[in-house]
Amino acid sequence: MNSLRIIGHALRFVVLMAMQVLFMHSLVLFDTGFCFIYLAFLLFLPIQMPPVFLLLLAFVTGFSLDIFFDTGGIHAAATVLLAYLRPYILLLLTPRDGYDQNDSVNLHMMGWRWFLVYSFILIFLHHLTFFFLELAGIKLIGFTLLKIVVSTLFTGIVMIIIQLLFFARRRSGR
Repeated sequence: MNSLRIIGHALRFVVLMAMQVLFMHSLVLFDTGFCFIYLAFLLFLPIQMPPVFLLLLAFVTGFSLDIFFDTGGIHAAATVLLAYLRPYILLLLTPRDGYDQNDSVNLHMMGWRWFLVYSFILIFLHHLTFFFLELAGIKLIGFTLLKIVVSTLFTGIVMIIIQLLFFARRRSGR
């Protein structure tokens, strides 16, 4: 990975974390739907990212939010689980010809179906972990399941918008 791509990923990390802390934390749909835009940093990393480095980045990302929101490790646990499961989901969704060495998660390059399945599975698993750790019991399980579904849809739609606005279109030779 060249230094320009590393700088781009670092800049994406800073921008997404700042947006999560400053704006998205207070953007809630009907006290039910929460948008975790910072997940875009982990979801849109290159496909060939070494798993150990991915887990480390996930922990740093989640722990940073735990510090800002005083959530006691819930973000870190959920993001590390997402990073742990990401290679398996990518393996499950591997195209017939495989991935190119330089492929990254991109709606325009991978297609709508691939991107929707990839992102919504990982977002759902992250939210399932996050909200059940936050719940710490089964007293409000119905409301928690509603929060998981609505937040998954909210976050997923925001991820699609980010992809459409900020990621390169399909290369003509592919």
